[in-house]
Amino acid sequence: MNKVSWIVFAFLAMGVGLYPAVYLFTSDNFGILNSKTAEVLANQLWNIGFYGHIVFGGLALMSGWSQFSKKIRAKNLKLHRNLGKFYVLTALVSGVCGVYIAFFATGGVITTLGFMCLGLIWLYTTVRAYRAIKAKDLSLHQGMMIYSYAACFAAVTLRIWLPLLTMTFGEFLIAYKIVAWLCWVPNIIFAFYWVRRKGLILD
Repeated sequence: MNKVSWIVFAFLAMGVGLYPAVYLFTSDNFGILNSKTAEVLANQLWNIGFYGHIVFGGLALMSGWSQFSKKIRAKNLKLHRNLGKFYVLTALVSGVCGVYIAFFATGGVITTLGFMCLGLIWLYTTVRAYRAIKAKDLSLHQGMMIYSYAACFAAVTLRIWLPLLTMTFGEFLIAYKIVAWLCWVPNIIFAFYWVRRKGLILD
């Protein structure tokens, strides 16, 4: 990445990573909560899943971008490793919560499948990245981390696409069904070409 791209990348990751704080400090229903039924909002398990997903997802987003910094890796390998472990922990918690709340996604089966696939891909690539580094397979680790963070970064691309799609179609529900897939599929395609360009081996 050039310097400008890196700054934008880090800024978006940190900014959207802090976004869940709005839900925590707002007493009224906000954002996606406005599209939920009273029955869902009263479901304690759903609330645990929802807040677990957005809080730990935000932490994963804020810690994960640092794993791509060669400067941090070169100057402080211990910090890189600790941030990596923190990312894995937060990604797994958020991913599990995300798969659960996908069953209640606004928009029905289309959005449920979109967000469920995203959650499963995030969990799978994160676990593989962690297992690879434990096995000292650096190439596989780096490749899977690229895929994992591409899935994590869907939190950012969703917030870019959703307002644009809502304005385009004039309806939130149509936009949300599309963004359930659009927020992550292009990210994974980008990750595929990035991994390929770096010549990483994913056995």
